Amino acid sequence: MTDPRLALAVAGVVGALLYFLFRPGAGYFWKWYRIRHMSERVLIEDALKHLYDCEYQQRQATVQSVSGALAVSGDEAADLLRRIEGRELIESRQGRVQLTPSGRDYALRVIRAHRLWERYLSDETGLSEADWHREAEHQEHALTVAQADALAAQMGNPPYDPHGDPIPTQFGDLPPRRGQPLTALAVGQLADIVHVEDEPEAVYAQLVAEGLHPGMRVQVAEVTPERIRFWGDGEEHVLAPIMAANVSVVQPVGDHQMEGPFQTLSVMKPGEKATVTGISRSCRGLERRRLMDLGIVPGTLIEAEMTSPAGDPIAYRVRETLIALRQDQASLVHISPLHKEAVQ
Repeated sequence: MTDPRLALAVAGVVGALLYFLFRPGAGYFWKWYRIRHMSERVLIEDALKHLYDCEYQQRQATVQSVSGALAVSGDEAADLLRRIEGRELIESRQGRVQLTPSGRDYALRVIRAHRLWERYLSDETGLSEADWHREAEHQEHALTVAQADALAAQMGNPPYDPHGDPIPTQFGDLPPRRGQPLTALAVGQLADIVHVEDEPEAVYAQLVAEGLHPGMRVQVAEVTPERIRFWGDGEEHVLAPIMAANVSVVQPVGDHQMEGPFQTLSVMKPGEKATVTGISRSCRGLERRRLMDLGIVPGTLIEAEMTSPAGDPIAYRVRETLIALRQDQASLVHISPLHKEAVQ
């Protein structure tokens, strides 16, 4: 005969276990379910983004392209597409996968959230440019439609993200991508960068390292099958054609003069004075506002005071105030040096 006390103890243990597993909202089962559900939603949304990108660029999406974009196996990609089709977000016709109207709207909502968040990170935070895309990849799945609309309104409904990609409006309108590849330019031709591709990550990292950004004026100096050499912001840049194809440019509007070369604050030696002419367009967000708050605006007289024993940072005098800037910050400030006789 079963000992009643033992049975009661077992029942208590089982009951406690079931409670911790299934208690509403906080049980381990529900946590596991939410994680699995979220992972499923992320995969679906990433697939829809890829399908829309293929459609936008007039390329044919395939099971293999979805597999590569999402880093899953071919079988997993095929199964995912079947589940998405079951939700009537895509349809297959004669072996071609395409978005339905509701699937296209869904994809645009995710793209809108991603690009708005990238713009927010670039304009309102001090986050490194190399990290904008990765952070936006996380937030695009968490941002609700209402939150995305509020964020857009807060920033004045920007039409483009910091890479030059168009941001869909709340109504799903999306202008065509601008420009032509940098590789299409002839030697001597001037152009303005309007888009820098942020995927794949390794390619984008190299473009960031080169200091390329929308708004930069460039002029091609050499074109060979191995490289494209060009000038931008007064500096020489060299890219392999496969890398340069990820940069889009347009013909300049208005003044067709080459910008630069720029002298920067970083080249000044103690005792030298200069007038600030501007701040590089690649300097954005909190870093740009900090420089401006320090009084570094066009027309400001600035003097290099002293260099730290390690050589970095350097002390500058701006409007009777001593400030310290790192070399990488000083290199963002464009100056016009004053001749000695002009400051005596």
